[in-house]
Amino acid sequence: MAVSVSEAQSVDDELVDAFTRLIPQLSKSNPPPTRDELEELVRSEASHLLVARDDSGNIVGSLTLVVFRIPTAVRAWIEDVVVDESARGQGIGEALNREALRLAGELGARTVDLTSRPSREAANRLYQRIGFKPRETNVYRYEL
Repeated sequence: MAVSVSEAQSVDDELVDAFTRLIPQLSKSNPPPTRDELEELVRSEASHLLVARDDSGNIVGSLTLVVFRIPTAVRAWIEDVVVDESARGQGIGEALNREALRLAGELGARTVDLTSRPSREAANRLYQRIGFKPRETNVYRYEL
């Protein structure tokens, strides 16, 4: 399968429908974004919503790259990577991540971070295969 990856520039019914289908495959605890939330994401200067399309033009995956300045550097995070379960194992996750790394570098980031649950074995193998290195760190979360 040939895959193309591009940054979403606008929100239409196709994008809303794709997220309605994809987000439940990523998270059981968070609902899919509304059209307004997707529009806010696409308008954001810090967030870059990448979408992957198969050779028929169907959206089969997405990734959000967040790029921001801190006092010591420009940093980037990859968040909410999801590939449609019907299209997994076909290089879509790799294509999304490689485009995110390219874009992060173009935007001046020195590093790109992500987190992945240990149970996501295929995703963890992918990240290491394309050059991500595990870090010795603690990840903390404060619920608001």
